[in-house]
Amino acid sequence: MTQSPRILVTNDDGIDAPGLAVLKQIAETISDDVWVVAPGGNQSGAGHRFSFGRELTAQKRDDRSYAIDTASPADCVVYGCTHLLVDRKPDIVLSGVNNGQNLGDIVHCSGTAAGAREGAMQGALGIALSQAVDYAHTREVHWDVAGRFGAAIVRQLHAEFRPGSDIYYNVNFPLGRPEDVSGIRLVPHQRFAHSPFGYYASDNPDHFFIAIPKTPLPLDREADFEVLHRDRAITVTPLTLVQTDEAERQRLSGKLALD
Repeated sequence: MTQSPRILVTNDDGIDAPGLAVLKQIAETISDDVWVVAPGGNQSGAGHRFSFGRELTAQKRDDRSYAIDTASPADCVVYGCTHLLVDRKPDIVLSGVNNGQNLGDIVHCSGTAAGAREGAMQGALGIALSQAVDYAHTREVHWDVAGRFGAAIVRQLHAEFRPGSDIYYNVNFPLGRPEDVSGIRLVPHQRFAHSPFGYYASDNPDHFFIAIPKTPLPLDREADFEVLHRDRAITVTPLTLVQTDEAERQRLSGKLALD
């Protein structure tokens, strides 16, 4: 009998977030060896932060589920991979399902993406999953698309997984009903012309937010942002752990020297 893959589930919206329950259900259709380690509260935008120099506490929710007080998603994955599941590390680390899309340059600060990235750094197949939300109108989240197609996406990526490949994946599910999904597209992430983040005034005097006031333009028709929203396709973006720009390293070779 083939052994079920061991799956570690995390997120950045917190252990009680509905998207985590959706992701746990997705994982349990694939494996009977599913574990959850997630932040005790919302850690959206935490990126790949670690809680260096600060004690953390893991609260056992059930036999295979743990909440870690003020931990980041990366903290949770490290706890799962190097302590809780040290006897047999997870084969797959799933992060999400995030309340809202993670597209373009937002992957750099996304706690959801960081959970998958740390999973890949620990040697697992790392997959971040996010469900699109209509921020301009209702902001209501419908999980049907992620719930309907999530397991199939994970199974296929697991079947194609090459250990040691330094790759992790960012998956976004479009708005709408499952029957409205146009397909699956492998796309690059949108590189915006400038950072999408900026000052956003609060209604409270002398207060403000750092937010995304509006999407920077122009947008690449073939990148994740447009394909998710305009084409209503599930977007899959392979990302790499190796951040060295080899072409630039070669270009500068021999040009830098001490005075």
